[in-house]
Amino acid sequence: MNIREAIHSAVLGQDLSEQQMHQVMNEIMNGEATPVQIGSFLTALRIKGETVEEITGAVRVMREKVTRIDAGVDTLQGGIIVDTCGTGGDGSGTFNVSTT
Repeated sequence: MNIREAIHSAVLGQDLSEQQMHQVMNEIMNGEATPVQIGSFLTALRIKGETVEEITGAVRVMREKVTRIDAGVDTLQGGIIVDTCGTGGDGSGTFNVSTT
């Protein structure tokens, strides 16, 4: 499924499978979708209401494409990491600059 098909499905109130969402998010993350397509898709998805399968498919792609880093700090041994964005719910006791 491509993003154009996904927009159409979401506008009609149809849920996407985990695999369909994975395909669409790959298109987005690979830079193949336009900003207008991305905005339209996310708006239609939000209006329809996201499902667990859709979120799971999106998360799979983001985890596949993430750039992992080794900060060289052991937070369990008292090391400190500063998080500049996010929800602050990472569970490792980081300090969230953007919301504090």
